[in-house]
Amino acid sequence: MNSDSRYLQSILHRDIPLTREMGLEVLDWRDRQLRLQIPLEANVNHKSTMFGGSLYCVAVLAGWGWLHLRLRELGIEDGHIVIHSGEISYPLPVTGAAIASCAAPDEKVWERFLNLYQRRGRARLTLESVVTNAGSEEPAVRFGGQYVLHR
Repeated sequence: MNSDSRYLQSILHRDIPLTREMGLEVLDWRDRQLRLQIPLEANVNHKSTMFGGSLYCVAVLAGWGWLHLRLRELGIEDGHIVIHSGEISYPLPVTGAAIASCAAPDEKVWERFLNLYQRRGRARLTLESVVTNAGSEEPAVRFGGQYVLHR
């Protein structure tokens, strides 16, 4: 775990106590991609698979964390990030630890987002997260969330 990962995990555990109870761990922040992990044991449902609410939460947090770390890299610390809306699908059950990842949006989309925020103090950005079973690359969850950054 690098210093950015430790920083984000401490922010999440301090500001969103539910993340501690979920056992959320920030795995890494590399090449503008964030990966989070939650264990099955703390997030199990009545079917012995991962609870859909926990999967939704980790998918949202992957996008929120990605945006938080990327803005921090650029020295933009005067805004608040909130999730505005999200759409999720659950094509496969998660039967063990879940890995949520969020990668950078298209560069032009990112530049438009930053320009709008700098001009108006408010901007929206859609980020996509994917959740897989640990050890698999096949998506078990797909999430698209619209995040708002405002001063």
